[in-house]
Amino acid sequence: MVADQKTVLRLLKTARGQIDGIIRMVEEDRYCMDISQQVTATDALLRRANREILTAHLKHCVEHASSDTERAQKIDELVAALGKIL
Repeated sequence: MVADQKTVLRLLKTARGQIDGIIRMVEEDRYCMDISQQVTATDALLRRANREILTAHLKHCVEHASSDTERAQKIDELVAALGKIL
């Protein structure tokens, strides 16, 4: 992976910590809207991590593809990933 590994790991570890907190909130039967807010915050972190990864794919894997066929394949992978996200 050519994405900024430090950034991606920081985002994922923060999201993991938030998920642990959300689980505790559910177990403690906390207020629904507070739980939802934390889920939304965690989702945003995961989206940022994914954006870093997809940006690296575009800037490195697609740009440095060794052939037009490989480049087309990398673009198709990116389009498929975006289709799942959107």
